[in-house]
Amino acid sequence: MTTDTEEPTLTVDELAARAGVTVRTIRFYSSKGLLPPPVIGPRRVGHYSQEHLARLALIEELQRQGMTLAAIERHLQQLPADLSAQDLALHRAVVASWAPDAAEDVRREELERRAGRPLGEEDLERLVAMNIIERAEGTTGTAHSPGAPAAPDSFRVDPALLALGVQLLDVPLAHESILAARGVLLEHSRAAARELSALLREAVGEHESVAAVKSLSAHMQPLVVQALLTTFQRSLKAELREWLKES
Repeated sequence: MTTDTEEPTLTVDELAARAGVTVRTIRFYSSKGLLPPPVIGPRRVGHYSQEHLARLALIEELQRQGMTLAAIERHLQQLPADLSAQDLALHRAVVASWAPDAAEDVRREELERRAGRPLGEEDLERLVAMNIIERAEGTTGTAHSPGAPAAPDSFRVDPALLALGVQLLDVPLAHESILAARGVLLEHSRAAARELSALLREAVGEHESVAAVKSLSAHMQPLVVQALLTTFQRSLKAELREWLKES
C-alpha cells in the first residue's frame, strides 16, 4: 500500500523492524499519544508512513537523553504538525549531537531488514560515504579462500539516520559527488569549530577551572548546533534560489 504521495507504507511489524524496537513499544507509544494513528487499510490493517518511522526514532532519542514520557509528549506538541520525515530526522540529529553515541553493531541481514530493502555494494558504499554506517574491520562480504563461504558483513549504524540515508540512495548523485560534499562539510565544520573554540577560550580566560570550561561548553553546544543547522539550511535555500534564478 502507498500513501497519497506514492511513498510505500509499513505494517506495524515492518515499522518495528525498521526502527529496531518491538511492536509492543509502538503500541505503547501510540496509546500515550506520542505516535499518530496509522492509516487503516483493507482488512483493518494499520499502515505507517516514513513520518511515523522518523517520529519513532526521535522519541527513542529523547528517551536516551533521559526525558520522561510526559516531557517527550510536551516536546512533540511544540513541533509543527506538518513536519516531514526529513525534518524530523534533522531535528533528531540536532538532539543527538550532544548525546552519547547511540550507534549499534548489526549484521548485513539486520541492516537490510531495517532499511526495508536489499542493499548492494554500491548502496553500502554510499551509506558509508554519507557517514550513516561504518563497515567493521575485516568484514568485506567476500570469501577469504576459494570455495569458502562469504564472511558475513558487520556494520556500525546510526538507527535513527538510516531511514534518511536509505531515501538518499535514490537521489541521482555520483558516489564521488557524495564524497566531495562530505569533504566540504568536514573542512568547514572543523574550521568553524576551531574559531568557536578560540572564542570560548578567550571568553573564559586562562584562570578558569576545567569544570567551568566544561560547564560552559555543555550549555553552549546545543545552541551552537541549532544555530549552525538553521544557518546552513537558510544559506542553502538562498543558494538554490540564486542558482534556479540564473538557469
